[in-house]
Amino acid sequence: MSAALFDLTGKVALVTGASRGLGKTFALALARAGADVAITSRTLTSLDETRRAIEALGRRCHGVVLDVRAQASIALAVAEAHAHFGRIDILVNNAGCNIRKPALEVTWEDWNTILDTNLRGPFFVAQAVARRMVAAGRGRMINVGSVTSVAGYAGLGPYTASRGGIRQLTMSLAAEWGPHGVTVNCLAPGWFKTAQTAVLYEDPEWVAYLTDKIPLRRPGRPDDLVGTVVFLASDASAYITGQLLLVDGGISVNVTRALPTKK
Repeated sequence: MSAALFDLTGKVALVTGASRGLGKTFALALARAGADVAITSRTLTSLDETRRAIEALGRRCHGVVLDVRAQASIALAVAEAHAHFGRIDILVNNAGCNIRKPALEVTWEDWNTILDTNLRGPFFVAQAVARRMVAAGRGRMINVGSVTSVAGYAGLGPYTASRGGIRQLTMSLAAEWGPHGVTVNCLAPGWFKTAQTAVLYEDPEWVAYLTDKIPLRRPGRPDDLVGTVVFLASDASAYITGQLLLVDGGISVNVTRALPTKK
C-alpha cells in the first residue's frame, strides 16, 4: 500500500471547534499529514495556541471566528476560509457542546443549546462547505459524532439525540452529495478525557467503572483518533461514504463479564 494514499499535501482542511480538545487534535493531525488548515472558534484569540502549533509544522493556518448557532456567522466563516485558501477540500465538523442533567431537569433552553450546536449548526456548516465542494467535484466531510450515536446514556438525553441525529444526517448527505464526488462520514469517539469531560475523570470510582466496560481496558487518548481522521480525509477512504466509524475501545459492544466456569 502506498503512503501517498494518506498524504494530504496540497489540500485545505476546515476544522470547527479547534481551540482545544479533540478539535485541536484533528487540526494538528491533518497538518502533520500535509494539509493547510483553517481553524474556528467563537473567539479568535483562543485559536492562537493551535495556530502556532500548526505553523510550527510548516503548514499554513488561518483562524476564523465561527459561532455554529448563528447562520450569518456560518456563512461568513466558510466564505472567509475559502477566500483565504482558495479552496476547501476537507471539513471536520467538530464543534459541539453538552449539558449534563437528568431528563426531568432539562429545560427548553438546554435542549435548544445542545441541538442547535451539535446538529443544526453542523448541518448548515456542511451545507455552506458543500456548495464549494460540489462545484469543485470533490470533497471529504467528517462529521464528529460519539459512541452516543449508537447508545443511550442516563443524564445525556438531548446530547444523545443530537449525536444520533448527526449519524442519520451523515447518511442522508452522503446519498445526496456522493454523485458530486463528496464523501460524508461520521467519526464517533468513545470516552475520551477532554475539557468537556474532565470533571468526570476526577472521580476514580467512575473511571474504574468505565474502564471495566471497555474491552481495551482504558479510556481513549487523543492520539487514538489521529489515524482515523487522516484516513477519512484522504484518498485511502475514497470508496467509503455514509458510514459511522467508532473509535471507542470496544465499549459499544456492550461488555458483560462472563460468569466464572464451574469445574
